[in-house]
Amino acid sequence: MAKSLNSIYAVNHVENGNFLEGVIAIPARRALEKEKINSLEKLSAYSEEEILNLHGFGRSTIEKLKDYMKEHQVSFKNNDLPDFLVR
Repeated sequence: MAKSLNSIYAVNHVENGNFLEGVIAIPARRALEKEKINSLEKLSAYSEEEILNLHGFGRSTIEKLKDYMKEHQVSFKNNDLPDFLVR
């Protein structure tokens, strides 16, 4: 089912620094903010491994983030690595 432009806009753009609020913890959100990652579009330009290397990210945070991204039909770049190779 196709998404309307309004729903895509709401997911990909941030209002008042609330990107991923309620999805991941504040330290992880701050790490993304520090890297100027403030939309799913920008996040999808990074690999899972690159995000895992940021302060505040661990396995459970990445899993929450991946679930959220999947719901919005977005994924990390090079997402074909087996889990045991990431980290």
